[in-house]
Amino acid sequence: MTTQTSDTCPTCGNPLTDIITTQTGRKLRRCSTGTWNAQTRKNEGCEYIEWMEMEPEKLEEACPKCGNPLVIAYTKFGKKMKKCSTNVWDAEKKQSTGCDYIEWINGTTEQLDEVCPECGEKLVLYTTAKGKRMKKCSTSGWDKEKRQATGCTHVEWL
Repeated sequence: MTTQTSDTCPTCGNPLTDIITTQTGRKLRRCSTGTWNAQTRKNEGCEYIEWMEMEPEKLEEACPKCGNPLVIAYTKFGKKMKKCSTNVWDAEKKQSTGCDYIEWINGTTEQLDEVCPECGEKLVLYTTAKGKRMKKCSTSGWDKEKRQATGCTHVEWL
C-alpha cells in the first residue's frame, strides 16, 4: 500500500484514475490506460495500481484486556479483524506494540424459510467476511481433519 501524491502513473506517465472502491471495500487508483477484465480476471494495458491505506473503523466497544476502544482493521489481503486501538505496527522493530487483543471476523449465518432442493432441510444465508453471499444447506459443514465437505453440498451464490 502506498501513499503516493502524484496524479501521474510512475510506470508510463499517463494520468491516474479517480479513487475506485472494490467489491470488498478496498480503495485504489490505477493508471488510466489500464483496466480490469472481469471475464479473464486480469489487468489489461498498464498494470500500475496504487492501493490506498484503509483507515481503521472505530467501534463503540471496549477492549476486554485493557479497556481502550476497539477498531475494525483490515489486513493487506482484505481480512477483517477487531483489534485494540492501542495495537500498532512498529516498522523499525518489525513487531506490534501496545495491547495484543485481536478477534478475527468471520462470516455470518442467517436462517431462511426456504427448503434445500437436494435434501429437503432448511437453507441458510451465509455472508463471508468479504461480503460475498450464498444460500447453502443448513446440514453442510467442513471436516478439518479430512479436509472435505460434509452433509449436503447444495450452494447457490448470490
